[in-house]
Amino acid sequence: MAADRFQQVLLQQFNLEGKQGQRGGREGEGGMDRAERKQAVLSVAFRYLDTYRELLQEERNNSFPKELYMCAVQELSRNPELVEDVLKLQRWTEILHCPSDEEKEIRKKQVRPLFRHFRRIDACLQPREAFRGSDEIFCRVYTPDHSYVTIRSRLSCRVGEILALVREKLQYSEDQPVLPGNLILVAVTSAGEKAVFRPSDEAVFTTLGVNTHLFTCEPSELESLLPLPEEIHWTPGDSKLHDMSAEEVSNQLVVFDWELFSCVHEVEFVCYVFHGEQSRWRPLNLELVLQRCSEVQHWVATEILQCQSLPKRVQLLRKFIKIAALCKQQQDLLSFLAVVLGLDNPAVSRLRLTWEGLPGKFRKQFQQFESIADPSRNHKSYRDLITSLRPPLIPFTPLLLKDLTFLHESCKSFHGELVNFEKMHKVAEMVRIIRRYRSSQLAMDTETSPSHLQTKAYVRQLQVIDNQNLLFDMSCKLEPKDT
Repeated sequence: MAADRFQQVLLQQFNLEGKQGQRGGREGEGGMDRAERKQAVLSVAFRYLDTYRELLQEERNNSFPKELYMCAVQELSRNPELVEDVLKLQRWTEILHCPSDEEKEIRKKQVRPLFRHFRRIDACLQPREAFRGSDEIFCRVYTPDHSYVTIRSRLSCRVGEILALVREKLQYSEDQPVLPGNLILVAVTSAGEKAVFRPSDEAVFTTLGVNTHLFTCEPSELESLLPLPEEIHWTPGDSKLHDMSAEEVSNQLVVFDWELFSCVHEVEFVCYVFHGEQSRWRPLNLELVLQRCSEVQHWVATEILQCQSLPKRVQLLRKFIKIAALCKQQQDLLSFLAVVLGLDNPAVSRLRLTWEGLPGKFRKQFQQFESIADPSRNHKSYRDLITSLRPPLIPFTPLLLKDLTFLHESCKSFHGELVNFEKMHKVAEMVRIIRRYRSSQLAMDTETSPSHLQTKAYVRQLQVIDNQNLLFDMSCKLEPKDT
């Protein structure tokens, strides 16, 4: 049920008088008197407000808490036992509509770059905090000649607002003497694929792929848009990873994954599957976790395929298998499976000479890891593993969403006007499982040595190639098909 509809139902149920039955003033069907019924509705409302608190604070025009409070105040003369609930509602109204000075100050400072689309070292070293739609971010928007303007906007703002900000910037740009006409906003991937946004689309920043960038142009220039040069060219060379220990890299992967996973509100999982783009609250933080999973997979392939020396490639292969083992040991199944899937990339798996140079011990270990990533029998090996673990742990988020999607699409939410409570109980159980994964806090590493900070910055701002055609070309140059 959409949030607006749910709020209306709560108000209707609270104001519902109900017909008096014949059992001493009790209501006929539920056996509740008037006050008990209203208290039951308020109990549900408090659960709802508590769950959605942070999201409701973003909606300055949401009148639901105040309307419910006014209705409850009018009931006090007939039902004085509601006094505690009325006071509680009053506090909720103040919390949602009158943020403290401290909260206002924090919101003013919440101008931060997304970790892919605007690079800044000092920001990437800070602990990751949850993004809300009202947060302001910096982002670059490119033009057809690959120059760009930097805009500051709300994360949830509409495409029309982004274009207005870009137009204002271009108006004062020396490189743009003539003000462009009708602008459109386009996402361009490193493979050259283009997706045009509608002016009414919201929160587009977090929907972008790993190496996808925002471009603005006139409709007639759409076909001429090309990816950024650094996204379609690569330079062979030694990786920084050679100078870093597998233990340090895996620790930083785990810490960053935990920060990202901890930022995801439980409601985002349900909104992502049940409502998608129609959801009022975009699953911003969940989309960033999914981006990270894809980013780590391409990072593994990029590092190996950029390495020209065969002995060093074998060394990198060993290091990635060790990193995967350490992530599994620390119960970070997101990076563990992302690294394994990255090694299974066709552009990497075809490197016969590289894999033959790997010691048998590592090959056997990787085969065990592949069996855990095996999707057969509904991912039985992975499910057996995660069932045996205790929190805190980081699950493989794409599989969580797959399970939720299957549950949603295989069962109807309503049968006529009746709610399918069996389906809702199953969804609630999955949410409780997610909650259990985070029921204990992960011990964070706080070391501040120069090498530690260098590894931390590297892990949080991975440079990757996500164009599969380019990766395969790189692979064939390293080991041609006839070798």
